[in-house]
Amino acid sequence: METVYKIYCASYEHALLLVESYRKDPRLQEEILETLNATVPHTGASDLSFFLVMPVQRITKYPLLLGKILENTPTTASAYLALQAAVRAMAQVNANINEYKRHREVATKYNKAEHLTLRDRFARLNTHSIAKKTTRLSRLLMHEAGIVAKTQDKEYDDLEEKFQCVVSSVTALKENVASYLGHLEAFMLPTPHKRELQMDEGPAQQYRRFAEYLHCTVFPEFKRRLDRLVCQPLCSLSDMLVGPQQLVKKRLDKLLDYEEIQERKNEMGSVTYDEEAAMNTYLAINALLVAELPRFTQAALQLLGQILCSLSALQRDLAAQVLHQAEKELEQMPHGHMPLPSFWRMVEDTLQQSGTQLRTFCQTFETVTPSPVTQPLNPAEERKVLSLVSKHGPDKLYQVTSNISGGKDLDLTLQRGQIVALLQTMDTKGNTSRWLVDAGGPRGFVPAGKLQPYCPVQSQQPGTQMPALESDTERRRHSYASPEAPRPQVPTFTPTFQVVAGFSFAARSPQEVSLQAGQPVVVLEPHDKKGSKEWSLVEVNGQRGYVPSSYLVTVPVQEPMGWSLPV
Repeated sequence: METVYKIYCASYEHALLLVESYRKDPRLQEEILETLNATVPHTGASDLSFFLVMPVQRITKYPLLLGKILENTPTTASAYLALQAAVRAMAQVNANINEYKRHREVATKYNKAEHLTLRDRFARLNTHSIAKKTTRLSRLLMHEAGIVAKTQDKEYDDLEEKFQCVVSSVTALKENVASYLGHLEAFMLPTPHKRELQMDEGPAQQYRRFAEYLHCTVFPEFKRRLDRLVCQPLCSLSDMLVGPQQLVKKRLDKLLDYEEIQERKNEMGSVTYDEEAAMNTYLAINALLVAELPRFTQAALQLLGQILCSLSALQRDLAAQVLHQAEKELEQMPHGHMPLPSFWRMVEDTLQQSGTQLRTFCQTFETVTPSPVTQPLNPAEERKVLSLVSKHGPDKLYQVTSNISGGKDLDLTLQRGQIVALLQTMDTKGNTSRWLVDAGGPRGFVPAGKLQPYCPVQSQQPGTQMPALESDTERRRHSYASPEAPRPQVPTFTPTFQVVAGFSFAARSPQEVSLQAGQPVVVLEPHDKKGSKEWSLVEVNGQRGYVPSSYLVTVPVQEPMGWSLPV
């Protein structure tokens, strides 16, 4: 009886709040009244509260009824001693229920996490709260300094240690699952199945089908199950831990108050009513935690174990599903059933053959390719390169071998073929893989591996002379200088550029012309007949036609004779 009535009486106030919320819904309230009239019409009840209060009233009447029976029972009767024991038992049951209800009310008051703004916190400050917090802080500092002894409670300390271990485990698991999902998202970023391959069958198409199966079937289903079986239960468990955490924190505050009041009580012999209430609050919170924290910790551990089992099962299913599909695709390949040593020998032979073909192609390309077709450089680019030469000298010029996308502070974003001037061969931290360069205006760091020395074409213009190195003021200052001394000539560097096809292009109409990657072209008009700059009129091998302007790349020539493909 005590166990059942404890739970019911402690939840009675919450039940009344639910009944009050039902009254706000006319349809639900009407349905409740119809049910009451159909089942218990003789009671005349208008809502559920009439029935909810009956168990609360009944448990308090038992001691009165038994006491009344005991008064009318002769002391010599055989049932008299049993009635006395029953009266004492029911009185104790009522006392225990009231104590349990008071503990639950204290827990409900303090286990709610408050999300207060800074303005709300300042609004709560007053003389009493400041004095109380100051007393607690001084008491805590005396504990840490060893001036006063802490109240030892071995049973509670062990329970709190286990509870905090569960809290840290749940927090770590949430972070790990979030990190795992982040890595899974990063793994799913490449989408080869969305790219068009100009080949009918083969390993590339098989990999394309395999990637499509992973992205469209396996991973979405895995993420859905992971969210339902792991993420949502883990978040619910984390929310459940907030209330006990608040209660544990509040117990420490009340313990500091309890020790301070107990010390004052020992000195003065008595305390005020509020101080006595504060002591009872600590005792209630401590008793509640000691009684219920073990059960809560055990339930949380069981739920955490189930979540971990679900996570392991999901990962096993994912691995098995991916491996099964990969084996199916592998069986369709020519070398699917080949022994491993034979497979590696085939790979080595293929790589050696490809390397030989590449070297042969490079040698043929260098000897057969005609001289580059130079294109006029726009004045802005020419002025920028000449400015770099005049500022830093030709030995400081470097060419960007591939596109650079700056990802850090002070990094530059440059295009392949752009000319820069080297300022320092290391960054501010001494890292020699990042160089400081001047891009003709902006200055910043670029990867050293994407730069190669650039040698512009040197042309001496006989009819042009640079200004004298010495001004009239200098000549007056050094009057001993010979007036007939020849003035040094500064050579002018004119960089040579050419336009090549950056990508292969297949003509789709008679007005277009096909290109091969790296093939030199002559730009006749940088636009089409309508003036659109998306298409350019070019000449390739004596043929004229339009090609996409984005397929053309302007690269500098490193040597006056010959041309090499940019790296």
